[in-house]
Amino acid sequence: MNFQKIIASLILVIAIAFSTGAYAQTNYSDVRVDDLTDAQIQQLIQKAESVGYTDVQLEQMAAAQGMKPEEVQKLRLRVEKLKIQTGSDKDPKNKNQTKNEFSEVDDTFERSYGDDEPRDSTKTKYDLEQKKKKELKDAFGNLIPKIFGAELFANSNIKFEPNLRMATPKSYIIGPDDQLLIDLTGDNEANYKLTVSPDGNVRLQYVGLISVGGLSIEQATSKLRSLMSGTYPGLKSGRTQVAINLGNIRSIKVTILGEVVKPGSYTLSSLSTVFNALNASGGPNENGSFRKIQVVRNNNVIATIDVYDFLLNGIQKGNVRLQDQDIINIPVYQSRVEMSGEVKRPALFEVLNTESLEDVIRFAGGFSNKAYTARIKVLQNTNKERRITDVFADDYSKYNPLNGDKYVVEQILDRFANRVEITGAVFRPGQYELENGLTLKQLILKADGLKEDAFLNRGYISRLNSDNTLALQSFDVSKILSGAEQDIVLKREDKVTISSLFDLRDEYKVDIKGEVRNPGKFDFAEGMTLESLIQMAGGFKEGATPNRVEIARRIKNSDATSANAITAEVINVSISPELQIMESAPVLQPFDIVSIRSSEGYQVQQQVKIEGEVLYPGIYTITRKDERISDLIKRAGGLTALSFAEGASLKRPGPDKPEEDEEVKLDKYGNPILKKESKTLIAASKKKEEEEMQKLANLKRLQQGEGAVVDTAQLAKEVKTLGSDLVGIDLVRILKKPLSKYDLLLEDGDVIKVPKQLQTVKVTGEVLRPINIVYSSNKSMVSYINGAGGFTYNANKKGAYIQYANGAVDANHKFLFFNNYPKVKPGAEIFVPKRAPREKLGVAGVVGITSALATVAAVLISVLR
Repeated sequence: MNFQKIIASLILVIAIAFSTGAYAQTNYSDVRVDDLTDAQIQQLIQKAESVGYTDVQLEQMAAAQGMKPEEVQKLRLRVEKLKIQTGSDKDPKNKNQTKNEFSEVDDTFERSYGDDEPRDSTKTKYDLEQKKKKELKDAFGNLIPKIFGAELFANSNIKFEPNLRMATPKSYIIGPDDQLLIDLTGDNEANYKLTVSPDGNVRLQYVGLISVGGLSIEQATSKLRSLMSGTYPGLKSGRTQVAINLGNIRSIKVTILGEVVKPGSYTLSSLSTVFNALNASGGPNENGSFRKIQVVRNNNVIATIDVYDFLLNGIQKGNVRLQDQDIINIPVYQSRVEMSGEVKRPALFEVLNTESLEDVIRFAGGFSNKAYTARIKVLQNTNKERRITDVFADDYSKYNPLNGDKYVVEQILDRFANRVEITGAVFRPGQYELENGLTLKQLILKADGLKEDAFLNRGYISRLNSDNTLALQSFDVSKILSGAEQDIVLKREDKVTISSLFDLRDEYKVDIKGEVRNPGKFDFAEGMTLESLIQMAGGFKEGATPNRVEIARRIKNSDATSANAITAEVINVSISPELQIMESAPVLQPFDIVSIRSSEGYQVQQQVKIEGEVLYPGIYTITRKDERISDLIKRAGGLTALSFAEGASLKRPGPDKPEEDEEVKLDKYGNPILKKESKTLIAASKKKEEEEMQKLANLKRLQQGEGAVVDTAQLAKEVKTLGSDLVGIDLVRILKKPLSKYDLLLEDGDVIKVPKQLQTVKVTGEVLRPINIVYSSNKSMVSYINGAGGFTYNANKKGAYIQYANGAVDANHKFLFFNNYPKVKPGAEIFVPKRAPREKLGVAGVVGITSALATVAAVLISVLR
């Protein structure tokens, strides 16, 4: 097919239609927009603009001439894309669309032809105004109520589009420009496409001119069958059938007047209904009626539409199919009321003269679950002022709403009219219904009675006085239940409390400590023996002795006036190691503390570790209580040839502190897996380090003066050095003179490190270039510092110190005006701390110093005279 000719013909049709009002009946159902070039689409746009035709009108005309809805949508997208590329959409000329005197065209029509998704271009000025209106508030900060139904036609997501692909309705009225498809089947096979002329006639081959204008499809079918019977005899005998359907659907003109958002004349499909027209025009405006929309045809009102039937029930009552030149009139509303408060759909509602307040409640969706339904407050307008009226539930169906009424539905009170509560030692505590004449005993029985641990001597009722102040009424529980005392009649909001025996005393516990597997506190039980408690604690440890078990018991009647009064009773007992049941087993009492001693001859193995330059490094078990460092060196085979005895160090973390080089397992994410004991020890180590840092910081402030600022990084390094577990030992002297005071006794967890011959000295802290320097016996501490670039401008020269390889620390000593720096040894680390910041001398300081100098000068002058 030659698309150039089709486009040219289409433009010609549009021009003729717009200038003369006549439509050329050409079928463009076979046109495919995807096959058109951009140049052809641009030519179509230019031709349409030259005759003052808008894009929407172009699409409507293309659809009226047979173009399929999906092709119309593609045409729209192609036009928009070309306008964006060429920038023609920014031309001010395009903003002023040509309008007929009685016509207003909006891009809302784009939704009438298969636009499945709303686009930004379809947002009209009315949509934006409605959106702003939702957010407006009155002078009191309350949201302005919305008009019920206003969003129906303004919501671009709701579409009232006629189904152009439905079977032709039998009641459809044929008019000019309709295309009739006549199909003969049976003995005679034929089909015709006939276009209804402006005077309502079609010309059928072998039959002649037939008038079908103004007839329904059903009437036209009957008329054509009768006239075609002479040409096709099979129609009379029934051997031939005839079917008439619509081909292309014509367009009609509908005028929408009155209180409408966008009044004017609209070009719609002939299958359109009243709702389609209202959707195109935006529906009623703020003053428009939703209850009495009129359809006027030939100066007669043929239908009245109540939109509330559709909004409330989904029924499109009166939604008739429109015809050409129909008029839709939206009058001004007569009565409008507001429903607010505890209703499901608060809004402004239009009411008719025949409707009551009960109907308004139905419009609002009914009451919410918190609504006070016994009465509704009505705010009315009089000729002079406003007044308030209460309408009771029995009068809802009788009260006739007045224009301007505002109905306020309040919440129910947050209180109970018939509630009582019981708590404590009953089987079913909670809230209960206050029946007429309900007594205390009846309430206890409702709660399934008392528990075995109930305190029977006293209970109490918390009761509200008439002024809502609290009052307490006590009662004897046992006498109330037995009938010895008169039963108490309960009142609304009474709260009955019956305590448990356990609530009125301390929690009974016994404590066991020492050589058991699970020491701690356990719940006391009547008849609990010492053996039972030890069994509950997991039994004896291996080193426990059952011969000296100590029980510490509270003293209740101690002589407070005596200086040597007994504060605790201590009982020493001996029990069976196998925890056998014995007749004379000690019976425990609440709050007893049991201590299990360890055996005097039992000793857990203690181990030490030696590393570095010894012949047999590793872990050794201490064999004697008086074993010393020299003994361990001998057991390790002595020192190697490369050992540096002067740098040997002793690390004494204690038996419970984990080693730093202990192998740690990782999980699948690479995080260390720590035992519970390790986590506890690490937390304790961090806490100890923080305490040491705080102590050192306080010491620094005392030394430097109150208010001095302490460098946290420097403190951390000094705490690491001073708070380490290193013990400065002299291994050379130890090996020369064993069993001397320098030869320390070994303890569990000791780690002795014997390094290789060290050849460097490390200089850190406030020096220009922290570095490791080769050791030389001829260099002093200052020489090493100079080798690191010397002191920085804020270095504390007096506070410089040195840490030797064995862990010992030595600092600078001052003699008269001279600094006596300690001797440097291989492997040592020289640390220069940071000087505390100096405070600037303010005006007050200058005045103080000047005054002091003046006073001293005055004293000297008086003395010299």
